[in-house]
Amino acid sequence: MGQPKLWGAAQEPPIAPGDKGGGSWQLQCVPPPRPAMKVLQADPNPNEPQPSKDKAELRNYTEGKLLDRVYNTYLQMHTHQTVDFVRRKSAEYGGCSLRRMSAMQALQLLDQLVDESDPDVDFPNSLHAYQTAEGIRRAHPDKDWFHLVGLLHDLGKVLVLFGEPQWAVVGDTFPVGCKVQKSVVFHDSTFHDNPDTRDPRYNTECGMYQPHCGLENVLMSWGHDEYMYRVMKFNNFALPKEAFYMIRFHSFYPWHAHGDYKHLCNEEDLRMLPWVKELNKFDLYTKQEELPDVKELQGYYQALIDKYCPGELCW
Repeated sequence: MGQPKLWGAAQEPPIAPGDKGGGSWQLQCVPPPRPAMKVLQADPNPNEPQPSKDKAELRNYTEGKLLDRVYNTYLQMHTHQTVDFVRRKSAEYGGCSLRRMSAMQALQLLDQLVDESDPDVDFPNSLHAYQTAEGIRRAHPDKDWFHLVGLLHDLGKVLVLFGEPQWAVVGDTFPVGCKVQKSVVFHDSTFHDNPDTRDPRYNTECGMYQPHCGLENVLMSWGHDEYMYRVMKFNNFALPKEAFYMIRFHSFYPWHAHGDYKHLCNEEDLRMLPWVKELNKFDLYTKQEELPDVKELQGYYQALIDKYCPGELCW
């Protein structure tokens, strides 16, 4: 696959939140009324999807044909993802003022994107979305909202098509503003040029945070998780709280897969953890070279989009 073509911000700078100036990119997005949410019981289905290869071979960061590409992506990420960078990007994209399009249109844009941080697959991210969603659908036939989470979980990667480099969009996330834990991918060889690691405010166990402050109060490295969470909130998706949480933290592997950073978690984070782990099973273990028939599946997922996040959305 070639490099994805740039679109949107590559042609004209994005409008900062609160900017009332003119121009073709200025949007007047009025979110629909926010639906009431109930908290679901964390009762994930124990039946795991069957990976196409041994689980030990997945997320292999020591060898493989894609390793150089993956390493270079993380090297750039771990050099440039700082507290200041995250705050700038959060302000730049938090207003969802770049473009209006439907969820399905955004998904189709990911036909152009191959995730350079993924050591397991080398095909467009849109196909991975359908694989994840279909795995969840088979295991949780009664939770159609969860099927949609599988489809939408990586949709924030459209930031690459807005002109952002992949290191600012894809890959595992980690908290900025505190000491990097050992479970962060390539932690020992990619942070040497990150200025925050030498800043005494940020290089202790808790850094700029209080113990058990809750992940909602932690600045995560900027990427597709946080951006899609912002889009969901701004557009008032009619999904349960668990859906928002899973999408916001599904790339936080050092936490949900390795148990690090729990000193920053509160009771709500621990209650939500089983749901994040449940999504992760399908995000990881449904990656197969056998690709889904998108035309056959589109009707079902369009109906879910119409139910939970219809029409044009603000991005």
